[in-house]
Amino acid sequence: MGLTALAAVTVAAGLDATVAELPGRVHPVALFGRVVGRFDREWSRPRAIGVAVAVSLPLAAAGVALGVVAAAGRVAAVVLGGGVAPAVATAAVAGLVLFATTSLRMLVGAAREVVAASESDPEAARAASLALVGRDTASLSAGRLRSAAVESAAENLADGLVAPLLAFVVGTQVSVVVGVACAAWVKAVNTLDSMLGYPDRPHGTASARLDDAVMWIPARLSAVLLALAARSPTALTTARRWARAPASPNSGWPMATTAAVLDARLAKPGAYDLNTDAPLPSLATAQAGVRTVSVAGWLAFLLAGVAAWL
Repeated sequence: MGLTALAAVTVAAGLDATVAELPGRVHPVALFGRVVGRFDREWSRPRAIGVAVAVSLPLAAAGVALGVVAAAGRVAAVVLGGGVAPAVATAAVAGLVLFATTSLRMLVGAAREVVAASESDPEAARAASLALVGRDTASLSAGRLRSAAVESAAENLADGLVAPLLAFVVGTQVSVVVGVACAAWVKAVNTLDSMLGYPDRPHGTASARLDDAVMWIPARLSAVLLALAARSPTALTTARRWARAPASPNSGWPMATTAAVLDARLAKPGAYDLNTDAPLPSLATAQAGVRTVSVAGWLAFLLAGVAAWL
C-alpha cells in the first residue's frame, strides 16, 4: 500500500508539473462548484440549510472519489487479472484524482504573471490578478499589486496544495482509496468556503466555520514549509507577531511567514497590514516570494510522498 500511495503522489506531482490544470469543462472542482452554485440563494432557514450543505456536499464528493478509485482497481483485477495490475490502476487513478484536488504550477504561474507585469504594464497585472485575488485592483499601485500576488500565492499554498496532500497522507493510513476520499473531502470544504463563506451569506456560515477548523493545521504546516524553503526557520517566530492580523484564524500564518522571510510589507487595504516597518515588495523581492512558494510546494509533494510511503 505504501508504494501505491507514493506512486499516486508521484503521478499527481508529475501531472501538476506537465499539465498544470485540467480543462474547466471536465475539472471535478469546477463541476462541484456548479453543484454548490445551486445552493447559493435565499433560503427561509439559511443556517439549517447551510449546515446540511456543509455536511452533505463534501461527503458526496468524497464518496464519488472513493468509488472511482475503488472501481479502477476492481476493473483492472477483472480485466487484467491479479498481480500488480490492480495496484497500478489504483495508483494511476488515485494520482489523477489527487492531481484534481491540488494546484501548484497554475498558482505559481499566475503569481509570476502579475509580478512580471506589475512595473511595465500595470493594467495587464491588474487583469492577471483577477485569477488570484477577490479584491478591487483598479487603484492598486505596482507595489500593492505585487503584494497581492505574493499574499495570495502564500495563502493558496495552504488550501490549494498542503491541505489536500495532508488529508491524503492521513487517509492512506487506512488505504489509498480512503486517502483520495479524504483529499476530495478537504477540497470540497475549501470550495464551499470560497463560494459561500461570506458574512452576507448566512447559508455559508457553517461552511466557513468548517473550513476554519479543517485548515488550522495545513495553514501552520504551510508556514513551516515556507520557512524551510527560504532557509529561515526564525521567520516563524517573527510571523507569530503578525499572524493574527487577518480576520481568518489561518490565512495569516503563511502570509506572515512570507512577509518575514522576504522582509517585505504585505497589505490588503482595510483588512490587514503585515510587517509595516518594511517596504512593499520590489520586483526582485516579489519574484523571490513566488519562488519561495514554489519550492515550498514541491517540498509538500516530496514530504507527502515519503509520509504516504512510510
